[in-house]
Amino acid sequence: MGGGKMGETSGTVVAVSVSETHTFSKHNQESIRLVSGLGVEGDAHAGATVKHRSRVAQDPTQPNLRQVHLIHAELLDGLQAAGFHVYAGQLGENVTTRGIDLLGLPAGARLYLGDEAVVEITGLRNPCPQIDNFQPGLLAEVLSRKEDGTLNRKAGIMGIVLASGDIRPGDSIRVELPPLPHKPLERV
Repeated sequence: MGGGKMGETSGTVVAVSVSETHTFSKHNQESIRLVSGLGVEGDAHAGATVKHRSRVAQDPTQPNLRQVHLIHAELLDGLQAAGFHVYAGQLGENVTTRGIDLLGLPAGARLYLGDEAVVEITGLRNPCPQIDNFQPGLLAEVLSRKEDGTLNRKAGIMGIVLASGDIRPGDSIRVELPPLPHKPLERV
């Protein structure tokens, strides 16, 4: 379906995490349940409308395009190599992946996680200054400027749940690209 070779990209779930409250970090779990149209069962950000506190203050009726937060383990590897102590779930992600260039996916790409769950990618996570409260200097590592002056957001991607299912570490991830032309990810 318009995916070509990249549509066959596959990766692995490294960790799954959840937090019932609006904490910065999430707790690793043996498995999580993705619920169609809502997000991660038991997570503070689950819901059909926005749950992120700053967005609720702007307009609580906005659709929740940030039901699931995914980060590539390769980012965590790089941060650890730079001297930061950061592990799966600590940057607030629900799903930590390996083997997929999450930031290179177009809007509308679908991730098939495990046997049943499907997440449609909506955009980039916009890292906030809270990340420096977690570890000083971390914001500069996940948010930089490209040569053309635009922001380079590296703190993961956001998506909505299209199909419910349980996912756990070790599950496979298959990527299906949307039809051309592809739209680059923007912050959501």
